[in-house]
Amino acid sequence: MRLIKREFYLNKLKDVMGTPDIKVITGVRRSGKSKLLEAFMAHILETDPSANIIHINFNMNAYESLNEYHALNDYIEKVYTPGKNNYIFIDEVQMCDGFEKAINSLHASEKYDIYITGSNAFLLSSDLVTLFTGRTFEIEVFPFSFSEFMQYFELTDQYSAFNSYIQNGGMSGSYLYKTPESRYDYISDVFNTLIVRDIQRKYRVRNMPLMERLCDFLIDNISIQTSTRSVAATFTREQVKTNDRTISAYIKYLCNAFAFYKIRRYDIQGKRYLSSNDKYYLSDHSFKYAKLGTKNADYDRMIENIVAIELLRRGYELYAGVLYKKGIDFVAIKRSEKLYIQVASSIDAPDTFRREVDPLLKIKDAYPKMILTRTRQEAYQYEGVQIVDVADWLVLN
Repeated sequence: MRLIKREFYLNKLKDVMGTPDIKVITGVRRSGKSKLLEAFMAHILETDPSANIIHINFNMNAYESLNEYHALNDYIEKVYTPGKNNYIFIDEVQMCDGFEKAINSLHASEKYDIYITGSNAFLLSSDLVTLFTGRTFEIEVFPFSFSEFMQYFELTDQYSAFNSYIQNGGMSGSYLYKTPESRYDYISDVFNTLIVRDIQRKYRVRNMPLMERLCDFLIDNISIQTSTRSVAATFTREQVKTNDRTISAYIKYLCNAFAFYKIRRYDIQGKRYLSSNDKYYLSDHSFKYAKLGTKNADYDRMIENIVAIELLRRGYELYAGVLYKKGIDFVAIKRSEKLYIQVASSIDAPDTFRREVDPLLKIKDAYPKMILTRTRQEAYQYEGVQIVDVADWLVLN
């Protein structure tokens, strides 16, 4: 498999190199966490050839004897080298029983720079403070962005490349397969493994048919406002026995495993967060094609999913805006920065253009407002609203 340097994430690791934090790399299964660690280890050896790198990958049988925390701790202490910079890299750390006890002990010794990855359902952001007594620094890895997709395939025309990205997505492991069918089979297997191996094992889910049906429902309704009560009511009408508490719990499990991202609604006029009818987006849009097929593809919603994940990748807090009962696709916030964004596959039709631009024109503050769409031309403005080709925006740093 061809590898590319994922500079965006490598730079994040370089920035925290040598700090006392426990670095935790998270993200959806098969998003490239292990390859990122390998690239970072190569960087360390380039800049510090004498460094002592202790790398343990629990996916490999060679490390099966270390899957209990005493054995893991003893092994690492045995290969520690005084007088050198000692780095610990552990893949799939949750496969070691009691791993947090070993990590906490090693961290307390102040002798190691520690980096770990783990299956997401077992290494949740919400659990890190409880698991580790030391400070943690989390780096979330997403599937390939559009820019990385272009880099991987050495493409230069972003407009034609974007068509391919919509179809193929960012799960780079699928790029090795020759036909769309085999690629989607791979992607479907990744998603199914995430559900069965990670979520079922972590939460002991008994009603897997319900979980699978919920996945299909959420995949088919990405970007559409959804409430747990409405989902439960829909399933009940279809003779599926459930309730809103079960649906709420299952959705939480899916989001914990980075299968979906929940986007809350934000009242722009009242400047308050709304507690119902959230939106959900897939961690990679190719999961929809792999699970439900490519017929009747809704490009508006697929492009909206791509934009949502790109905004999250760039570090924005993301909300779905509401103003005078009109929807704004995204309110993106990062420190003092705020963006209002509408997404559409095309705004060529006058009615579509008015539908997208009018809610933005009603926002009275001075923060940037834009429509991301497919224009295949330079960005321009309409009454202060930027109209930007989505492929051009995606390749911006």
